[in-house]
Amino acid sequence: MRSPLLRSLARLGVVAIAGTFAVLIGVQYARIVERNTAYIQQVHDVEADVSALEAKRDEQRREIVRLSDPRGAIPEIHDRLHLVGDHEAIIYLKRHDAGASDP
Repeated sequence: MRSPLLRSLARLGVVAIAGTFAVLIGVQYARIVERNTAYIQQVHDVEADVSALEAKRDEQRREIVRLSDPRGAIPEIHDRLHLVGDHEAIIYLKRHDAGASDP
């Protein structure tokens, strides 16, 4: 026959081993969840970057198409080079400072 003290110590040892095992599993699971959460955030960031780049590409394609047509390129040329066509004039406007008081 075993003594009650020996049985209690054996049960306590089994509970301690099982508890340690459960804690280790919980820690590993928490690390995996944390890592997955970080990966999900990275995927969302990359998807946002891809969407922004696609929008920029579409805008650039529209600009290329517009500038490929002479009717679309002429206003751009005039704006950048400050040139005017026949029967056109450039009017320069002086900015009025909103903070200045009018007399």
